[in-house]
Amino acid sequence: MRIEPIHFFVKVLIICCLSSCAGQDSFSASNSPSNEKLSGFHIEQRTVQETKLLVYYRDAIDSIKENKVFFKNGKSIVFDDKKIKDTKQLLESPDLEDQFHFVYNQTKNSALNTDAARIRNEAFFKNVYGFSAAEVQKNLVSIAWCPSFVNQRIQVTKKCGVADSLRKVSAALDKHPEWKKYLTSVGGTFNWRKISGTNRLSAHSFGITIDINVAHSNYWQWDCSCTDETKKIAYRNSIPYELVEIFEKYGFVWGGKWVHYDTMHFEFRPELVR
Repeated sequence: MRIEPIHFFVKVLIICCLSSCAGQDSFSASNSPSNEKLSGFHIEQRTVQETKLLVYYRDAIDSIKENKVFFKNGKSIVFDDKKIKDTKQLLESPDLEDQFHFVYNQTKNSALNTDAARIRNEAFFKNVYGFSAAEVQKNLVSIAWCPSFVNQRIQVTKKCGVADSLRKVSAALDKHPEWKKYLTSVGGTFNWRKISGTNRLSAHSFGITIDINVAHSNYWQWDCSCTDETKKIAYRNSIPYELVEIFEKYGFVWGGKWVHYDTMHFEFRPELVR
């Protein structure tokens, strides 16, 4: 008897997600269930996760069944390898389900920060956005960034609505010239490269990220002068939270909400910000 309401909740989620993709501008966190709300219902929780992937990455995903994600390019990957992993293993060898391991902090309270979105299954992103720099570049488009007071051209992928979503972010931020110092000299969008100190591809490799002004940002590796993931670092940030909320409204997570913070970094991950 307890499972039936959860099934109903999943159906509501599907309707809300499809409605959002069909015409709504924002990715509202209030429309979807959190992992805590589904605790104790592992099957249903996975159904919610799979539903989000199917909705937000429908340009690339054909179906998810029998613990596999099937892509429209004919390739497939395992959804859940059933392995229990420590933090290092989550970063270095995650399956697709591991990308949901951490809950993204939807509040201003930095004490609730996790490393949500730092867990990336590289095969998933390659199947969605491209297996090489050349493949990703084929889908890059140029957009005008805050044209009224910055007017910088930046390149991001058009796949899965990334460019369209960033255009909406730009239009919203363009109404806030008081934030100009944070939004000028955008540090990076597409750049096929490894994350410093690791063998993991950066999310910049897929054209789904933007780094705002480095001069007013904090990055954990800079602040500790190290690449040691186990080292505890005092949180630092100077980016206005209201600026962050605009990015989140359109499906971007903020690196400033990571334990290993990267406050210049915004990354299109609508399945986590909702």
